[in-house]
Order: sequence, then structure tokens, then C-alpha cells
Amino acid sequence: MNNLTNFIKGSFVMSKGDIEQGFLDSEQEQGEGSAMSLPSKINISSPIVREWINARKATIRPIGTFFNTKNFQVPPSAGRLSKRMLKNVEYFQSNYVIVFLVLFIYCLITSPLLLIVLGMAGGACYFISIKNQSQKISIGGHEISLAGQYSLVLLCCIPLFLLAGAGGVVFWVLGASLFCISMHAAFYNYDALDVPEDQVPLTGEIVEEV
Repeated sequence: MNNLTNFIKGSFVMSKGDIEQGFLDSEQEQGEGSAMSLPSKINISSPIVREWINARKATIRPIGTFFNTKNFQVPPSAGRLSKRMLKNVEYFQSNYVIVFLVLFIYCLITSPLLLIVLGMAGGACYFISIKNQSQKISIGGHEISLAGQYSLVLLCCIPLFLLAGAGGVVFWVLGASLFCISMHAAFYNYDALDVPEDQVPLTGEIVEEV
């Protein structure tokens, strides 16, 4: 009888230990799963945009090289002009993006009314995002998605943007950027740069003639 009692107690202790170990294993798996799922959620958020921004940061050329006046020369022929422009756009593309952003910021600074409209649109979108965290917005019993609410704000702001002269600002920024980038790409002598990618290694044997 005592042996039977000890066997039952031992079985109960083992089963209890197994249950506790099972709970610990499940909690550990959940913790690992959440830790593994967190980076995947972060990486999913606009990976293309993040990769594009990192590529632009990595290929920004120094200001001294970009504005080196010694390298500005008139192209000798039309063929060299087209080749030079293609090479310069490929090599200085990150700098050209910065030129576009600088001109865009300049237009915003010199257009206070446009800044006010942008601030109103941004404030409305921020209010909508905060409001949707607590409860969904519905009109007439129909729930409106967050994308639909942003689209509604954009539609309401279009007349204000037109009154603020956003169309003229966009055309001015595009025209000024195209002019500045074209002039730099056309007159900057790409051949004066020491680019390692363009250097073709010499192969073969050198034969000395007697």
C-alpha cells in the first residue's frame, strides 16, 4: 500500500513538473516568436523607400567635387555632350536630388500661404490618426476607413492649394530643377573625375619590341 502511495505521489510530482516545464516552454516560444516577429514588422514598413534613401545617402558626392569650377568645360561635340550628361546624371544623382529638395524648400519658405495650407492639412491628418486610435469615425452609420478619411482631407484641401498657388510652385520647382541639373550635367567634365568604376584594369602580357 505504501509503495502504491509513493508511486502515485511520484507520478503526480512528475506530471506537475512536466506541466510547469510545458508552460515555461510555451512562454519561451511566445517570447521568441514575438521577438522574431517584431523586426519583420519593422522591415515591412516601406522597405523600398528606406532602401532608396539609404542608397541616396551612400552616393552623395562631396560639395567640393560637385562645385569644382575647374571641371566646368564646354563639350567639344554633341556626341560627347550626350555621353557627359548621362555619366553626370548617373554619378551625381543624389546631389541632384538635394538640389531639387533645396529649391522645393525655398519655394515653401517664400510662400507663407502655402505653408499655412500644408500645416492645416498635416494637422487634420494628425487629428484623424489620433481619433481613429480611440474609436472609428462613421458617417450615417457607415464606418469610413483611414485611407478614405485622408482622401477626404486631400479633396477638401485641393481648392486651398490652388488658391495658395501650389500649381505655380510645382511648375517653378520642376523648371528650375531641370534647368540647374541640365546645365551642371552638360558643362561638368566627367572625364576629369577619378572614378574607380570607370578604370578598366589592364590584362595580358607586355611585349617589348627590339
